[in-house]
Amino acid sequence: MTFMPLCKSTPRLLIDHSLGSATRKFITASASLKASNMSVSTKQEADYKRNPHPDFKGVEASRPDWDKGSHFRYTKTADPSWSFGSGTNALRDPAAADEKKHISIDPYEPGRPAPFNYKLLISGIVPRPIGFVSSQSPDGSVRNLAPFSYFNMINHDPPLFVLGFASSLETPKDTLKNLVESRECVINIISEDFIEAANATSVDSPYDVSEWDISGVTPVHDCLDVRAARVKEAVFSVECKLESVREFESRAKPGKKSGTMVVVEGTRFWVREDAINEERNLIDPAVLRPMSRLGGITYGRVTEAIEILRPRFEEDVGGREGYEKLKEKRKSDDSK
Repeated sequence: MTFMPLCKSTPRLLIDHSLGSATRKFITASASLKASNMSVSTKQEADYKRNPHPDFKGVEASRPDWDKGSHFRYTKTADPSWSFGSGTNALRDPAAADEKKHISIDPYEPGRPAPFNYKLLISGIVPRPIGFVSSQSPDGSVRNLAPFSYFNMINHDPPLFVLGFASSLETPKDTLKNLVESRECVINIISEDFIEAANATSVDSPYDVSEWDISGVTPVHDCLDVRAARVKEAVFSVECKLESVREFESRAKPGKKSGTMVVVEGTRFWVREDAINEERNLIDPAVLRPMSRLGGITYGRVTEAIEILRPRFEEDVGGREGYEKLKEKRKSDDSK
């Protein structure tokens, strides 16, 4: 496992030294990629067999059209009268659910192919937000655009975001190569009106091929803190600087680096004017219309939501006295 801190408090000499080995790895990897004229993700896609449909277009044609009339709305919760200690709501059928057994899975059991863990995890950890990352080489000659569902916000002060790559620094994916070498990027959030274009950027193209051209989305070169472009069609975008990089060693193949985690710091936000409130602290989901990732090749829409108040221990639970009553009630219920 390799960890390279790149935050502002890190001395410059340490930063340069930390990235030295990564740069040498990139030189070797770049030569290999040029020789093959192939993206590092091509073999992974063949192993994952992500598409479950031999005739995808035929399956797609049999499905209902996109529901243009479906718009974001709020509903009540499934059980507005739910009370503390009640457990599941009325949606759960205990008779049907409780008779189903859980299966224990060892990620590294003999004979279990490594892609199985990937397919299981992306179908179980859902929905996942998508970071639509714009990056470029240090000299700006190569511009890359790619979607990542190994993505999330991990802090707000400073604004920190995490990106996960199923590749090492020695054989980096294009975005990882650009991120470590240029130390910057723009993260855009994907909306419904350009989901097909965003998906097109996941193509396994060679490093020197620009996904901007393949997708048809519009680069806007007005960022103030980074040189990478933001996506014009995106309602929300964040300019980011590289904060740290960490490599992980494979458990299935000890000695082999199988993944890399990158943390970036947001330095500037861009929000479309019709999506932001007057205080500039809230984005309207009805305007953002974000897309998420599920398992396989499945995406999800956000068309319904509920609001639930965060409970207060003293006022709502009843403080220590109320908590003790809930404990006693649970003991009584369990003994029945």
